[in-house]
Amino acid sequence: MKLIYGTTNEAKLIFMKKRLEPLGIEILGLGDVGAPQRKIVESGRSPLENARIKALAYYHELKLPLFSCDSGLYIDNLPDHRQPGVNIRGDNDHMDDEETIAFYAALAAEFGGKMTARYQNAICLVLDDQQVYEYMGEDIASERFYLVTNPHPQRRKGFPLDSISIHIASGLYYYDRTADSDKYIPTDDGFAAFFQRVLRLK
Repeated sequence: MKLIYGTTNEAKLIFMKKRLEPLGIEILGLGDVGAPQRKIVESGRSPLENARIKALAYYHELKLPLFSCDSGLYIDNLPDHRQPGVNIRGDNDHMDDEETIAFYAALAAEFGGKMTARYQNAICLVLDDQQVYEYMGEDIASERFYLVTNPHPQRRKGFPLDSISIHIASGLYYYDRTADSDKYIPTDDGFAAFFQRVLRLK
């Protein structure tokens, strides 16, 4: 089975391919199907609203089964008016990777050098005009992790905050946990479970 992932972010494509390959699902990116490059206004107030906006926009353009995801970053003990939420890169998505790292490193400095954070993730799958499935459950949310002031030297394009993210229990940067360097983004198999439920896969 083939599904289009409504993204041009290579890091996100690689991540989802790893999660869904055991289910026999081949993931294609927008570039693989010749989709025109276009900016979708992500005007939702939650990850789920933005995932839905993107998935429906891409489906109406391509008329092929596809899904989109979105994330929001939530920081413990940060007042609501300062929560990044879906605006992880700032209003109008204006910060590049290095600017994003610098912004959150400075914010962590306000908390004495580290702050506890978590991603809430959402997905919307559109199979056809009548079959639209969406989800934002705890099993696709991340574990809590630290955001710190001192960046790791490694970078992964499209996931800037990896460089200042530390696993709470071990105290190690996720990049230094070789067996599971991306585990903090979602939990192990929540995305796979979503596709199994919706597509009735065995």
